[in-house]
Amino acid sequence: MTEKLPLMKKIMRHIPFIGEKPPKVAVLDLHGIIAVGGRGKVLNLKKLMKPIEKAFAVSGTKAVALRLNSPGGSPVQSRFIMGQIRALAEEKNIPVLAFVEDVAASGGYILACAADEIFADESSIIGSIGVISSGFGFVEAIAKIGVERRVHTAGQSKSQLDPFKPEAPEQVENLQAILDALHQQFIDLVKERRGDKIGSQDDIFTGQIFLAEAAMARGLIDKIGTLRAVCRERFGEDVVFQDIAPQEKGLLAKFMASQSEALGGMMGENHPSVSLIDPELLLEIAEQRALWARYGL
Repeated sequence: MTEKLPLMKKIMRHIPFIGEKPPKVAVLDLHGIIAVGGRGKVLNLKKLMKPIEKAFAVSGTKAVALRLNSPGGSPVQSRFIMGQIRALAEEKNIPVLAFVEDVAASGGYILACAADEIFADESSIIGSIGVISSGFGFVEAIAKIGVERRVHTAGQSKSQLDPFKPEAPEQVENLQAILDALHQQFIDLVKERRGDKIGSQDDIFTGQIFLAEAAMARGLIDKIGTLRAVCRERFGEDVVFQDIAPQEKGLLAKFMASQSEALGGMMGENHPSVSLIDPELLLEIAEQRALWARYGL
């Protein structure tokens, strides 16, 4: 039950310099794909170092809440971010609570594992504890248009899985070994962080995704709940939420802004040849949309 404050205590808390301060929860937004670079809502340690430090530096905070919405991405950056959160949580002795919104999958679930407890909405998507490598093959395409592929290397393994050459079985085997090793690292991390909470179901580490109820049955999350409701119940109805991460424009907004700027340049005399299309930004939008689309988002 939510703690009910006596009327006098409520009044005292509003008296400057005298009243008891209400409890605080620092809220760190972790929204976006996880990648070492990129524009828009991209998560990596370089971008999040200062917000993470700021969250744990909030005076009198009762907990750091991770407001999480990520389909995954770089396993290295996922572990870097998680490691930084855990290091400060242990140093400051501050509990960490994760609240999943739409999705915490793959690397996004690694971020959730930075928390001491994981909560989710009943419609949240959780899991995808696996590793993926995808690409395209253009062998027949270049043959049809009469293109000859020329690659020169020093080192027999330097050019592997070239999309313009047929797949070599030994190269595929080598890639699979790397994927299997990364998968085992992921499994070990989840078992370490979730401990005895993890169930015995055969599908937990297959890369399967689950809605919150099924994820809770497997020990991947602790409870169904929202940030506001859980924190009010745990710390009192007058708990204050202090948002940390700065708001960022999404990639589509950045693209539209860049096109508007380019169009403005074309109208002037100094920039008559500015292109209205930024192919790199368009490709980045497509890649990020494809990652979210795996989970129907």
